[in-house]
Amino acid sequence: MTKAIKFHEAGGPEVMKWEDVEVGHPGESEVRVKHGAVGLNYIDVYFRTGLYPAPLPNSPGMEAAGVITEIGSGVSGFNVGDRVAYAGRPIGAYAEERVMPADILIKLPDSIDDETAAAMMLQGMTTEYLLQRTFHVKQGDTILFHAAAGGVGLMACQWANHIGATVIGTVGSDEKAELAKAHGCHHTINYREEDFHEKVMEITDGKGVPVVYDSIGKDTFEKSLDCLQPRGLMVTYGNATGPITDVDLGILAAKGSLYVTRPTLMTYNDKREDLEKSAADLFAMVDKGALKINIGQRYHLSEAAKAHEDLEGRKTTGSTIFTL
Repeated sequence: MTKAIKFHEAGGPEVMKWEDVEVGHPGESEVRVKHGAVGLNYIDVYFRTGLYPAPLPNSPGMEAAGVITEIGSGVSGFNVGDRVAYAGRPIGAYAEERVMPADILIKLPDSIDDETAAAMMLQGMTTEYLLQRTFHVKQGDTILFHAAAGGVGLMACQWANHIGATVIGTVGSDEKAELAKAHGCHHTINYREEDFHEKVMEITDGKGVPVVYDSIGKDTFEKSLDCLQPRGLMVTYGNATGPITDVDLGILAAKGSLYVTRPTLMTYNDKREDLEKSAADLFAMVDKGALKINIGQRYHLSEAAKAHEDLEGRKTTGSTIFTL
């Protein structure tokens, strides 16, 4: 018998309980993984609250690292004892052990330990697709990245800086501004004290930016559109302040023939070859020192409710992991 965080109804952090669970044996194309560390991501909140519906009861979590302890039939390319990590569905990573599809696993290089892997897989591959595929950021570009001191934000600041782009990042405190700057953000805007649209236009001499990356949601959507150049791209990849609803598409024409996309990591890495390339690009960035993984918080997995409270209260910086 092992332990896992379970929720039997949608709701606040208090619905998550630390329970005994029966894991069972892997079936066809499945493996059993013993976790060494588990990642915390904002998408976990969406499943817990019911914004993203999930069968009940269930366990949150889409990211972890560990070792394969058992292999089901039809699995090739993996062996018992392999160190692996993953970031993707099905949810259920908040567990000491689990059975899962083998096709979302990535073998870990010896240079990356379990805690680092659990802190970087989902956010790191998200950074990869945002900067390399959703909008191909190039040397000389100036980009706006909201929540620059968050997990994805700190990685994006470093990655874009490595490319040679200029990063404007929004943050919620002076401490977060210093953290973002230390990770390659060139201009920080404290949205609690400054109008980020006015500052972006000041920094860019009134030109605006070709792309805005926004995981905040409804609170920043329209003003982010105002930061874009004509035919610019608004990338809304999260809903920390709630989903964007009731948008008149005519606003895109009025503000400069703008584009808007709502991408997800699962779509971008749906094909095995895309998943492998995304992970390989991420590992390469880490191995050469261009991307340093900032683990801002550690909680024991049994403390998942507290971790969610801190995440939703914007008390966290960088990546957050659960230990076991």
